[in-house]
Amino acid sequence: MAGIWPGDIHCVALLTFDIDGSSGSINRNPNAVNMPSLLSMGEYGPSVAMPRILDLLDSYSIKSTFFVPGFIAENHQDLMKEIVKRGHEVGHHGYMHEPPATLSAEEEWAVLQKGISILEKTAGQRPLGYRSPSWELSERSLEYLISLGFKYDTSLMGDDAPYYVDTPKGRLVELPIHWLLDDAPHFSYSPGTQRAGPMKSPDEVYLSWKAEFEGLYRYGRSFHLTMHPHIIGRPGRLLMLERLINYIRTFPNVAFMRAIDVAEMWS
Repeated sequence: MAGIWPGDIHCVALLTFDIDGSSGSINRNPNAVNMPSLLSMGEYGPSVAMPRILDLLDSYSIKSTFFVPGFIAENHQDLMKEIVKRGHEVGHHGYMHEPPATLSAEEEWAVLQKGISILEKTAGQRPLGYRSPSWELSERSLEYLISLGFKYDTSLMGDDAPYYVDTPKGRLVELPIHWLLDDAPHFSYSPGTQRAGPMKSPDEVYLSWKAEFEGLYRYGRSFHLTMHPHIIGRPGRLLMLERLINYIRTFPNVAFMRAIDVAEMWS
């Protein structure tokens, strides 16, 4: 065993995707249902970008985890089947991208149960992982996840490798994330939802993610990317992601893994 990982693994790379589609826009601004341009930008993710992303992952034999709001799963059932058919994992991401911190206890519980039911129906598997929309858990969330049989959460930022979080209901594996390794802060531009980001160039983001990978590799930790198909799936950005994959592959003993596979190492 080398460092914290089993066998010869020195560093783990997780390329994860949140297929938000239009759900996040509708949640932030209910009037978005009357804004076809805004909705079309979100719909680009599941409809246009996802086939390209799946093919890219296949070309490098990389298995990934896709966190899907129930609303998107309901409206893209063929895509859900295709994700699972290609060996990827499907995780829970709310119903209409509702941050748990904005919900009552009853609402949060209902959203969790609704999402589980929809993912079981559309993907044919019960989700074992959860990512909170907007990474805003409530004080109840982790306990709820344990009660519902989840094995891991990926919403906290307290480390750069997996760790445990304890609740009155038991222990949960946490797969930490960070805004630095999320495509939205770098690229997102959506005036209809008051998100006027900087829209950096792919080269700028490549250098930022490359530097973070180099640091995490040195310390033998976890390189955990969070991406959104409607954002990273633009052609120039997708080429940047492929460039990054090729760079990571030049380092020895890096394992590309699904989130559930990492969580099971720590269970």
